[in-house]
Parts: sequence; C-alpha cells; structure tokens
Amino acid sequence: MNNRKLNRQAVDIAGNLTEQFCRMFSKSRIFLFLFILTGITSGLAQNSGSRKALQLTVQLRGVYDAKVSVSAYGNGKYQAPFSEIPDVKEKVQISIPEEHLPGQFLLRMDYRKKAEDQSYPAEFVLFMNKHDLALKLNPLNLRPDSIDFGNDDENPVYYGFLKGNEERRQQLVLLEQVLGGYDSPGSQFYKIAKEEFEKRRVGYNTWITQQESQHKDLFVSRLFAFLKVIPLRWDVPAEEQLKDQARHYFDEINLGDELLVKTQAFSDFLNGYVAMFGRHVRNETERDSMFTRAGRMACSRAALGHPKVYGWVVDYFYSGYETYGITSGMKMLEKHIQNPNCLTSKKQEIVRRLEGMEKLVEGAVAPSFEAELANGMQVRFNGISKDKSYGLLIFYESDCSYCKELIQGMKTWYGKPENSAWFDVITVAVDDDQEKWKKYNLQQNYKWTDVWAPGGINSKVSRDYYILSTPVMYIVDKQMKVMAMPKNVEQIEKFLNQ
Repeated sequence: MNNRKLNRQAVDIAGNLTEQFCRMFSKSRIFLFLFILTGITSGLAQNSGSRKALQLTVQLRGVYDAKVSVSAYGNGKYQAPFSEIPDVKEKVQISIPEEHLPGQFLLRMDYRKKAEDQSYPAEFVLFMNKHDLALKLNPLNLRPDSIDFGNDDENPVYYGFLKGNEERRQQLVLLEQVLGGYDSPGSQFYKIAKEEFEKRRVGYNTWITQQESQHKDLFVSRLFAFLKVIPLRWDVPAEEQLKDQARHYFDEINLGDELLVKTQAFSDFLNGYVAMFGRHVRNETERDSMFTRAGRMACSRAALGHPKVYGWVVDYFYSGYETYGITSGMKMLEKHIQNPNCLTSKKQEIVRRLEGMEKLVEGAVAPSFEAELANGMQVRFNGISKDKSYGLLIFYESDCSYCKELIQGMKTWYGKPENSAWFDVITVAVDDDQEKWKKYNLQQNYKWTDVWAPGGINSKVSRDYYILSTPVMYIVDKQMKVMAMPKNVEQIEKFLNQ
C-alpha cells in the first residue's frame, strides 16, 4: 500500500486558505461599500425599557409595483424578513420590532417597471435608532444622494461619512501601496514617503474622531472607528509587522460597546483581522497555527470589553475552528467559555466539541448507529464490507455548500477502481428536513450507501459522533477503530500513501 501511488502535491495556498476561513462567517453584499462577514451571538435586544417599535415608510417612485421586505442584521447575517408586503403600488408602512432597535436593516424591493414585466430585485442598507423613518426612492436608482430620507439623521450622516471618507482615504492608500512595494527602503524618497504617510494617517484618524464626536448620539457613529488606520512599521521583518499590527488592531475600537455586535461592520473588521494573519500562511499547518494565534489575541482583548462583545468574538472564532477542524483553536477557547463574563451562545457546542476531541480520537472505537435509507428501510452500521480495507464515514447536510463540494470531489475520486477498491463509503445526512435530503439523494446517483440520521443534527448519531457542523469524515478499519479524520479528498489519499 505504501508504494501504491504517488503523493499528491499540496494545493492549499495562503489566499485560498484565508478565503475559506472567512467564507463561513458571512455572505458578501456590496452597496457603496463592501460588507464581507460574519457575527454569531443572539439575544441582542437593547436593554431600554422606554424603547418602542418604530415605523418605516417607503414611498416608491418610477415603478409599477413591488414586493417590499425588510430584514434585520443579526447573528452575522441578514435574517429572514420580519415583514414582507406584496403588490405595493405607491406607499407602504412597516413596523420595526423593538428587539431589532437600534439596528441595521436590508430593504429589498422586487419591483416591476410595467405591469407585464418580470420582477427585479433592488436592495438598500439602512439604519434606524430612535425615530421613525420615511423614505422616498426609485428602486432603479438607489444611490444615497438620490434618496429622500425626510427628517432622518442616521442614514444621511452615514452615507455622507462614506463619501467624505473615500475622498480622504484615497491618497493614504496610494502611499501605502508605494511603501509596500518600493525596492529601495534606504532612499530619501522612501523616508519622505513614510513621513507623508504618517502625517496623512494621523490627519485621517483625527477627522474620523471628529466625526465620531460630532455624531456621538447616532447609532451609525460607532461604525466610523472601524476605518481608522493603525500605525505601520515599514522597516521591520514581516513577522514583526504582524505582531505589531495584531497588538494594535483593536486600539481604536470601543469593545465595551455592546451594540457593536449588531453591526455588519464589526464582522468585516474581524474578517480583516483574520485575513491579516492569513497573508502569512503557506499551508494548512501554518493556517491552524496562525488562526489559533489570531483567536487567542482577539479573545484576550475582547475579554476586557462588554460580555456580549466578548461572547460574540468567541463565537466568531468557534464557528471558523469548527468548520475547518482547527483543534488547537478549539482547545484555546476552553478557558474563555469558562469565564462567567463571556456571554457566548455557543458554550454547550464548544463543550461538546472539546469532549469529542478527547473521546473520538484516532484509535478509539467508532460507535455503531442506526439510520434510514431513502426508501424508508432502517439499517444499522456496525462494520464495513468484508472485501474492503477501510470504511469512510462522511457526515453532511444537503444544503451545505462545502459538503456539496466534498461529495462531488469524492464522486470523481471514488469512480476510479484503484480508489474504490480500498473503501466502503457511507454518507450520513444530518438534515433536519428528511424530504429535502430525499430530493437531494435522488439527484446524486451515488456509487455508495447514503443514509439519513432521523433527528438530523440533533440525532443520536450526531451526538455519538460529536457532529456540530458539516462536513465531517472518519476513516475506520475492520475493527471499527478510528484511523484518521481527513478534511478533504487530498487527505484521504495522504492516508493511503502513508
């Protein structure tokens, strides 16, 4: 077996690894600015007894009609719409529940310009805090300067800040690009460029501080600090630069402000922090080390802030570590979930994962389990086929994009006789919705056994195998001993080539 095939060259590169780590946190949306990622925690209602529901009025222009919906931002993404009104001809009023206030919202209009047209989507991000909001807009033109915000302050101030920021930041970015790529750091030009950058950086940050102070009563003012630029040391090695930037990354952020977790900008900010570490990653081992280090530093800083912010940051890193099996990161989080000031929503999940890391390890006996075929027949898995050397258990969900990528890769790999000869493959769906799994199963034409675990992610199978997210894979031998826990097809091949 050792000489059966050549080792495959590793294909993970730094940019891809970083992108993968950041992808699980959030879904990108571009308006006039880029929002990338990821919040996690729940229970973020503002503790204000006097707060009440507000009214959002949307007056349409330039279209025949539209279906109007509003979604609140929370748990790292825009949630399902809490209000959806079809066939709006001219004006609609929507009540914004108090638990979402103050907050960030996505206004979506699926409009028709003429009665015979198909509908087209248009989206706009808005903010509400203490007052009702009345908008007059044309879904075909959602530039902020073309929207009538009435007597509102939050949105005009925010979009005005973005416009002013773009003008001021441009020269700073150009100088950073010059300094980062210049090949004569000892030259007089380089020295002058460094001085000019620092001068402009201080001036830029001062302007943001002034904007924060001027609009301190507005919810949106807490978003401004995320754009401040930390000091940069140009004349030190890359590793020293990383240490210095990581040490100062959160200096300008008020981590004692619990409302940070209601903004997508905070997720973006953490994505930028992770990406900073990712630029130093060349392989998967370095990824695990770097991202564990990133989480350790970030959680330690967050521990000094508001308990909700602290818990949110722990949840953020837990989601990444869990998705990509970064065990060193999971172990690092253990001390934080034991901290009573850490209001994490993931404590029980982290405890389960840590327990699984101790019990279901290489050499442990994999539990037998019962599951269900697509035809309804009950089956019990307690061993592999006699003609195979190993069993490969793949736990997945039919709506998980990473799972789909893995399964498609497995189809190609397993289709080769020299590979299928070694493995008895069983895919175990942990979907909560059995019918959704059945529909997916019919489309796949599997060359192996595919079953569903009744109860989905909360099933006994999931508990026994400590499945908290998917995909998860186990390689077992004929005695059902766990031999490996690969993360992808490449690692399955690596196992065979050992």
